[in-house]
Formats: sequence, structure tokens, C-alpha cells
Amino acid sequence: QVQLVESGGGLVQAGGSLRLSCATSGSIFNIDAMGWYRQAPGKQRECVARDNKGGFTYHADSVKGRFTISRDNAKNTFYLQMNSLKPEDTAVYYCTAHVNYSEYWGQGTQVTVSS
Repeated sequence: QVQLVESGGGLVQAGGSLRLSCATSGSIFNIDAMGWYRQAPGKQRECVARDNKGGFTYHADSVKGRFTISRDNAKNTFYLQMNSLKPEDTAVYYCTAHVNYSEYWGQGTQVTVSS
């Protein structure tokens, strides 16, 4: 069982930055893939960024060049750095961890970008 605890959401003006954190309950080295998803009101949940154990990273076209997924192995934590935020980035953001064929989810954190 893997527990994920998110932090870092909030309200920010357009053009601003936020960094989301996802602390894992176990060693980050046990995670096969980690990622960030978001869900805006009335929309489907979408993958924003993903980092696989093999070093492959993915960022959605809508956030490429603005958002970056990263990790701190010593802290068993991974991050989503969000720059140049836009009102359309407003959503609940979830971190995920894929471990041994199971997918675990954080509780979600609200990000609101005002225009």
C-alpha cells in the first residue's frame, strides 16, 4: 500500500507560479511511474505529466514548456512545478504512483488561477 500526500495548491494570478508536492509513504525507488493529473469542473480527468522509472517523462501539449515534473529521491517526494499559469489551468490536481501493477492516488489539491 502506498500513501500519497499532496500539498502546494492555492490561488494565484495568471502568469504566476506554484509548485505542487507529493510525498510518498515508502521509498520512491519502488514506484514504477509517477504522475500528475488534473480535473476541471465538467471535464474529464487528464494526464498533465508523467515520469517513468526508465527516465522517460511526458508532459501534455497544453502545459509543455510551462510545467515540469521532477523528483527528490532523498525526500521520497515528487513535484510539479507550474509556471506561467493560465486561468484554464484551474482544476483539482492529483498525484499518482504506479507500483506493482496498482495505481495509487493522492487526495487532490485545488489550483485556482485568476485572470
